[in-house]
Amino acid sequence: MGGGCSDDSFMDFRAGVIVLGREWYERVAAAADSLAGHPAVLQAVNARDRSEVLFYEDVNYVAAAAFEQITGDADAFYEAWHSSRGANVGSDNPPDMGEDFDFDDNDEMRRRLPRLAPLFLGRSV
Repeated sequence: MGGGCSDDSFMDFRAGVIVLGREWYERVAAAADSLAGHPAVLQAVNARDRSEVLFYEDVNYVAAAAFEQITGDADAFYEAWHSSRGANVGSDNPPDMGEDFDFDDNDEMRRRLPRLAPLFLGRSV
């Protein structure tokens, strides 16, 4: 949908899925292709700038902004976050990032996302 999947793009996309609400977040987490049925995604098919659909970077900073508003300290959230994560930092067990595959391979995307791919990649020839 956004023309690629860098780390930042994925974070912004994930924030956009969160904005859709718990029901859609859980649905997409269980079966990513189900996103093809969401009205915002269907609207994006004809949008000129698809990067605006479901890519909400600002949502990634809502907690920090709320914390700052309450404490009056712009850095307090990140200090608290790092403090609470102390035991996890530098862990020898990196998180499972799932199966690695080429997001830029249109055939692979059509295979993995049979409902979404035709909307954004066009029909197979």
